[in-house]
Amino acid sequence: QRQMCIRDRNTGITRMSKNNKSVKVNFIMNAILNLSAVIFPLITFPYVSRILTPTGTGRVSSAVALVTYFAMVAQLGIPTYGIRACAIVRDDKEKLSRTAQEIFIINMIMSVIVYGVFFGALFFIPEMAEDKTLYLICSTTIVFNLIGMEWLYKALEEYSYITKRSLFFKFIALVLTFVCIHTKDDYLFYGVTTIFAASASNVMNFINVRKYITLKPLRNYDFKHHMKPILIFFGMSVATTIYTNLDTVMLKFMQGNEAAGYYTAAVKVKTVLVGVVTSIGTVLLPRVSYYIEQKRHDEFRKVTAKAMELVVMMALPLVVYFIIYAREAILVLSGADYIPAIIPMQLIMPTVFLIGFTNITGIQILIPQGRENIVLISEIVGAVVDFAINLVLIPSMGSSGAAIGTLVAELAVLIVQAIAMWKFLMEIMRKIKAGKIVLACVLGTVVALLVHLLPITNSFMILVITALLFFGIYGGGLLLMKEPLVYEVVGQMKEKFLKK
Repeated sequence: QRQMCIRDRNTGITRMSKNNKSVKVNFIMNAILNLSAVIFPLITFPYVSRILTPTGTGRVSSAVALVTYFAMVAQLGIPTYGIRACAIVRDDKEKLSRTAQEIFIINMIMSVIVYGVFFGALFFIPEMAEDKTLYLICSTTIVFNLIGMEWLYKALEEYSYITKRSLFFKFIALVLTFVCIHTKDDYLFYGVTTIFAASASNVMNFINVRKYITLKPLRNYDFKHHMKPILIFFGMSVATTIYTNLDTVMLKFMQGNEAAGYYTAAVKVKTVLVGVVTSIGTVLLPRVSYYIEQKRHDEFRKVTAKAMELVVMMALPLVVYFIIYAREAILVLSGADYIPAIIPMQLIMPTVFLIGFTNITGIQILIPQGRENIVLISEIVGAVVDFAINLVLIPSMGSSGAAIGTLVAELAVLIVQAIAMWKFLMEIMRKIKAGKIVLACVLGTVVALLVHLLPITNSFMILVITALLFFGIYGGGLLLMKEPLVYEVVGQMKEKFLKK
């Protein structure tokens, strides 16, 4: 068995073949998972908001938001650190079990401490004391996050499993929402279904975890070497949470709820697009961490170059299209009352491209190399830049000023990360052939703009027709020009179809 292990490492095939999940399948599954987190609330909210009224929905959303901060502290930086730490040792069940148990124990101790603080707040803060039952329901998120150990499943690249069981429980929560909520007094049921949709599948995770690791307690745990990276990842989580929520908070206090409402409408589309584009970085973290640990640097460079090209290929057309058709998107999603959100949406759309890049440079390149301190510094810089620009521009420009602040902040994050890895980044960028992508995007834009010559005034119809034309010509153009990555994907699809 030992000889087999040595031979495997020399050939580079190894037990890795057991974990050699398709990156493309993982990306699609993670994109579906991220989209479901947005789509399911969009389905239920119109119904719930009418039944519970703004007071009821506000009580639940406020409780969920506040408990989210407790949950973030309880998890520290484990959701990201756990993926890297377990991916590195995933070929050795004993090492994997030890690492997973050490991380789980750290998470458990922190969860107990946070629950102590939570119960103190529940009894001494009047706003929480008034809704004890609701806050207790929402606090189960902390327990579900602990037992879910989703970082372990992601390290093992079990994205199909994660997505399927998540969709299953979200569907159950969807049914329960329409079955259980009938009056404005049913807001507690809304709290239950909200938590159930987000976290109930973690129970299945805990039941199934024995398939991957042993649950038998091990001796000689070493917690110390985990603490520094966990705290760095926690700092990253805090910095990101601050500057992603800073705009709305500052707008509310400096310009009022109306300006904050316009900004919220402006970022709706951007939030969905970012979730899809950044799925690739999360999916590739365990794979590239493994490559670096095994010193398989050629595979690391190849996967990174493909990821970069995929981000360009996906983000560029999405940014261009929604800048051009921001008006129609706002009218369809939010209504005519939100016309002032059009310019902020156009200003903020390039962040989809920037975030896509920093997701690769940070999560796929710097973090697997153990340089998460650079990522932390970049996000602190982003938070400071965002705060400074908001302070200057929001008083005079409102939600547009906040959008500019976010745009410049994301650019600052990318610049800091790019400087830290300039030579490697240039080496990767030279492998990306962006000319065909840009040309296909231009062709799609020209044809889509011709729709304005037609006598169509319905915003929804304009979006449907232009999207079909724009993305159809864009994809067809890449295929006709034999763009390597597109050609590779289509070739694989043909091969699978012929086999079937």
